[in-house]
Amino acid sequence: MKLKSGLFLLSLVFGLSVLNSCKDEVSSTTGWKYNNEENGGFEYYSDYLEQETGPGLVLVQGGTFSMGQVQEDVLYEWNNPHRRVSVSSFYMDETEVRNVDYREYLYWLKRVFVETPEVMRKALPDTLVWRSRLGFNEPYVEYYFRHPSYQNYPVVGVNWLQANDYCSWRTDRVNENILIREGILNPNPKQTGADNFNSDAYLARQYEGDVKQDIPDLDPNADTRKVRIEDGILLPKYRLPTEAEWEYAAYALIGNSVDERIYERRIYPWNGHFTRNPDGDNRGRMMANFVRGKGDYMGVAGSLNDKADICAPVLSYWPNDYGLYCMAGNVNEWVQDVYRAETFEDDDEFRPFRGNVFQTYQTDEEGNIAEKDSLGRIKMRDVTEEESFNRRNYRKSDNINYKDGDFESSIDYSNEDGDKGPGSNRMYQQGKDKESVGMMSLVNDHARVYKGGSWKDRAYWLAPGSRRFLQEVQSQDDLGFRCSMIRVGSPEGF
Repeated sequence: MKLKSGLFLLSLVFGLSVLNSCKDEVSSTTGWKYNNEENGGFEYYSDYLEQETGPGLVLVQGGTFSMGQVQEDVLYEWNNPHRRVSVSSFYMDETEVRNVDYREYLYWLKRVFVETPEVMRKALPDTLVWRSRLGFNEPYVEYYFRHPSYQNYPVVGVNWLQANDYCSWRTDRVNENILIREGILNPNPKQTGADNFNSDAYLARQYEGDVKQDIPDLDPNADTRKVRIEDGILLPKYRLPTEAEWEYAAYALIGNSVDERIYERRIYPWNGHFTRNPDGDNRGRMMANFVRGKGDYMGVAGSLNDKADICAPVLSYWPNDYGLYCMAGNVNEWVQDVYRAETFEDDDEFRPFRGNVFQTYQTDEEGNIAEKDSLGRIKMRDVTEEESFNRRNYRKSDNINYKDGDFESSIDYSNEDGDKGPGSNRMYQQGKDKESVGMMSLVNDHARVYKGGSWKDRAYWLAPGSRRFLQEVQSQDDLGFRCSMIRVGSPEGF
């Protein structure tokens, strides 16, 4: 809902003008009036506009595109042949997450979890990724993440798990700020430990917080209530983009289409077959930050072509037709997907993704949502096979190996438990715990895809169709991330 600051709550408190504007609306199925306390108070927002755009996000209008490689597969991996898929509209960060953004996150963790400092230490980026056995990169170990000269550079040394935790934290801080802006919560910089604001906990009525004014409830049995999903005030969750979303956003073919005809396919996030700018005063300048050739990371003194030695500030170079910066070069970026070489043969044509592990809230014997964990989050558990017994769309919680690595796709038919340890010939053998991930197989359920090319890559990797993978607990000096968010409702916007 596109709201002006503070006006939403005022309209509720002083006359409920938003709801009263719908007071004459009548159900077409029952004939009862909506938003009428005498009729039970069922609320219906006929004047709801659209989803508010979250901070830092750009709308990426969805559509169909040819996903996969657009250049010669020089490595002969054959892990991404092109196929047509559709991606629904979503939001994506205009830039990669910066050092200053991640330092803000660490500062909040340090301030809120003052009695459990291990929470903040767990989130620290690995600055030692800069070290090289045959290169002098020690200054970057000390300065890159914390010195103000690098504050607008992309954060690196963050593994996939840490990036997901950042997305969750960002969701909560944005929604908390919205509730404060609308006069529902008071600012509370003194919240500590598990008492911090969490979006899921708030929606599950497990967060009390410093309430300024709850929303008046039209239910005749209640006076006030908390904000609900049905109100459209809180934003959906920030998260890592899927591989399909990231690749679609990088190509930005909206700039190369007339009606439904795409008149020029792209190799890179810009037009043409070259990595140099063909236009005007910028003619000949590099379109992204990457390695031009052996030993050439920045050009010649006096005319540094890409204006960068390692990473560059996140607003460098030219945005693509969606307004997204550095979708090629600068740093590679994590995506959600678990890596499989043959995912293209198995995944859906609509919103393709491998990595689903379906979960639900933990509840007590009476069906009430269980208490929060030590971080203030609602406790979750995997869906059981008993709960999925009569379902046709899924049968178990963990679907990472579906059609590629599970028992049905294995040649080791005699050992159903083989994927739980090293005692079988099952493909993608897993370690016994996270510490041993990668000890059995480089490709496993903890191998995550990253894309985009970086400051230390050749131009080959700048094509959005290229893909590589890394264990989710590992990080690199050329690997960062950006967040995305689902677009609910109209794919175009109003």
